[in-house]
Amino acid sequence: MSFDDKTQNKAQELKGEAKERWGGATGNESLQAEGAADKSESRIKQAGEHIKDAASSVKDAFKK
Repeated sequence: MSFDDKTQNKAQELKGEAKERWGGATGNESLQAEGAADKSESRIKQAGEHIKDAASSVKDAFKK
C-alpha cells in the first residue's frame, strides 16, 4: 500500500468521523449516516490495500 493511499484513506476516515460526530451533536441524522458511510468506505479501501500488500508479499516469497 502506498503512503498516498494510506493518507487518503485515513483522511476520508477522519472526515467521516467528524461528520458523524457533528451530525450527532446537531441531531442531523443524514449527516451522521453520511459520516458512517465515509468511514465504512475508507475501511473497505484499507482492507483491499492490505490484501494487495499480502498478495505481493506472498508473490515475493516465491521469487526467492
